[in-house]
Amino acid sequence: MEDYFGPFHSLSRRFSLSQGFKVQILFPIKLSAKPCTMLYPLSILGIILLALIHLTSGHQNHTHIAHPPHHYPCTNDTIPFSTRAFWMRRANAALGELDSPCPFAAFGTVIVNHTDLSEGPHGKAVCYGVNSNRKTGNPTLHGEMAGINNCSSILTDPEGEYRLSPAEALLAFSTLSLYTNAEPCPMCASAIRWSGFSECIFGTSISTLIAKGWGQIDIAAEEVFEESGDLPSSTKLLKEVLTNETDPYFLWQYDETYPCPKGCERTSSGSSCAVVVKKRAAWEL
Repeated sequence: MEDYFGPFHSLSRRFSLSQGFKVQILFPIKLSAKPCTMLYPLSILGIILLALIHLTSGHQNHTHIAHPPHHYPCTNDTIPFSTRAFWMRRANAALGELDSPCPFAAFGTVIVNHTDLSEGPHGKAVCYGVNSNRKTGNPTLHGEMAGINNCSSILTDPEGEYRLSPAEALLAFSTLSLYTNAEPCPMCASAIRWSGFSECIFGTSISTLIAKGWGQIDIAAEEVFEESGDLPSSTKLLKEVLTNETDPYFLWQYDETYPCPKGCERTSSGSSCAVVVKKRAAWEL
């Protein structure tokens, strides 16, 4: 190396990449005339310069925002459990109101304003959503996504109750709580965080769904929330609320011995559940 660099060992330059971050690069002065011996130092120089470009673009003007933990146990909840249970039951009930009491993908959502007590002490529902994949052919319309879409339409309806501008509607999500009867998948959890909801409350966990035969992306909502710390908001996460009432909606699909939800019965093949069709009395014919 001494023969290569000769008496002029190096020059030193310092590049300030971001606050408190500096890289020192050594530039050799004397270069050998032999191509094979030039390749090594020039390759090193190229790698260093590429790293410098990457660090400059990746770290400049970037500040990580620290947020408090997103998961709050129900024991520390300031909203009564009776209110949580009320809205989780409404998320379940949305299935029968918007689709069927026993749809195969029984994922229901309700989005709530807890500060609006005009319709009762539990707050006011702004919108509902259920999994609409099979109805629309849109694979992204999970219950949470459908609920967010419905809320956007309702909040910005020029003839509706709220009549918000798009900008106002975006801000309004920070005042709302999203209840869903099953844990949001990574796609929905990301959408919830991008929306900036005040809270997300779910029932049945992803681990329970997987154990009962459901195909899922095995990434917990809490993990998605914790990795979203650079977003300008935080969302409170309450897990596995009222699972004794939400779990049954997801246990019959892959277990033919499990009873169907109320108002439904096993089909002749036994592989699915369908709404009970009441037989008409003779006098009704």
